Amino acid sequence: MCHQSVGLIQSIVEKAGIPTASVTLLHEVTERVDPPRTLFVDRPFGYPLGAPNDAPLQAVIIMALLSLLKERLPPAVRWEFEAAG
Repeated sequence: MCHQSVGLIQSIVEKAGIPTASVTLLHEVTERVDPPRTLFVDRPFGYPLGAPNDAPLQAVIIMALLSLLKERLPPAVRWEFEAAG
């Protein structure tokens, strides 16, 4: 989905009292829309969770995303995902 659309929907859902978090690939678009909780990942378009069949990396990214849900708002929470080398 479009980064902008997801960020706008995320803000509306948060205002209804439902915590949200999203994975994003584009800093500039996400920062302009200002969603409540985002995890920036440095991945190719179409693969925000990593390559197909890379379950270990996918699990780490998903757990990092879910951990954003415990963060209190405001202000908006933005984390950079750093893959262990």
